[in-house]
Amino acid sequence: MLLSKVWGGDRLARFGKCVKPGDAVGESWELADLAETSAGGAGGGAFRSVITNGPLAGRTLHDAMIAWGERFAGNISLSPSGGYPLLVKFLDAKENLSVQVHPSPAYAAAHPGAYIKSECWLILDAQPGAMIYKGLKPGVTREAFGRALAGDGAGVVDLIQAVPAVAGECHNLPSGTCHALGAGVLVLEVQTASDTTFRVYDWGRKGRALHVAEAMACIDFDSHPPGAVRMDQPSGTLDTPNFTLVNRSVGREGLDLSTHCGPVVCLSGKGRLESKGGSGPVSPGTTMYVPRGVVGARLTAEGPLSCVFVTAVG
Repeated sequence: MLLSKVWGGDRLARFGKCVKPGDAVGESWELADLAETSAGGAGGGAFRSVITNGPLAGRTLHDAMIAWGERFAGNISLSPSGGYPLLVKFLDAKENLSVQVHPSPAYAAAHPGAYIKSECWLILDAQPGAMIYKGLKPGVTREAFGRALAGDGAGVVDLIQAVPAVAGECHNLPSGTCHALGAGVLVLEVQTASDTTFRVYDWGRKGRALHVAEAMACIDFDSHPPGAVRMDQPSGTLDTPNFTLVNRSVGREGLDLSTHCGPVVCLSGKGRLESKGGSGPVSPGTTMYVPRGVVGARLTAEGPLSCVFVTAVG
C-alpha cells in the first residue's frame, strides 16, 4: 500500500513501487496485519497485506497466520490487536516529518486503541547534510520541553538530538522516544504493529492536527535511544526487545531459507525465490515472508543480492 504524505517524494520508484516523478508518496507498507489504523496515518480501518505468490496467493497475511498456526510464525506473541506483531515499510522523506512520539507502555495500557510503536530506521539513502532527530538532549526536562512548545512550537527542535543521516546505519527508536525523520532521507522501517502517532510540532505546516497533551504523557524524559548500528557490513545486526534485523549478502550459490522465520526484504541485486509452493523474481523492494520450518525454499542470486532478514522477538 502506497500512502501519499505532505512530506513524501518520488524516490520509492527505485524500489519497484508505482511512483511517478513529482509524486508525494511518503510510505510503502510492505508487510502489515493491522485490525485498525489511525485516520491521520493509514486513513482508518484495517489493513492486512495480501500474499502475491505461493499456495496462499490472494489471501491476507492474517489468513495465513490463522490457517497455519505455529507453522506460520512459531510461538511468537501476537500484537495487542491479535495480528502479526511487526510492520515493515519503506519511507521517503522529501521534507521533514513531524516531531512526534508514539505511546509509552503505560499510556497504551491505560488507553484502549493506543499501541506502542517501537521502530528502527535503516538508512538506505541520504542527501548531503540530511539529518535525523532522535531523542532529547541530555538534561532536557518536561518543564523545559513544555516551555519550548510556546508560540509556534519551533523551539522543541533545539531540544532534540540531531544526528547526520548516513546510508547503512540503523537507528533504534523505542516507543516513547521523541523523534523526526529529516528531509532527504530514505529508509526501511521495521516497527511493532501500531499506527498510533502523536505530533508535537509540524515545521510550520498547517492543517494537520497536533497532539501535545498526549505526546507529553508519552515522552520518556529519562532515557535516550542507543547509538546507530552499521548494517552495511557482512552480517550486520540490530537486536531490540521486539525484533532483530540481520543484513545478508546472497551469492550465486544461493541461500537455504529453512532456518529463518519472518520477513525478508531485498535492498539490492536480483534473484529468485524458489520453493515447492511456487517461485518468483526478487529485486530491490521485494518483500517476502518465510514461514517457520519451511522446506525446500531457497533464495538464488544473479549477482550480489543484499537482503535484510527480520525476526520477531517474544
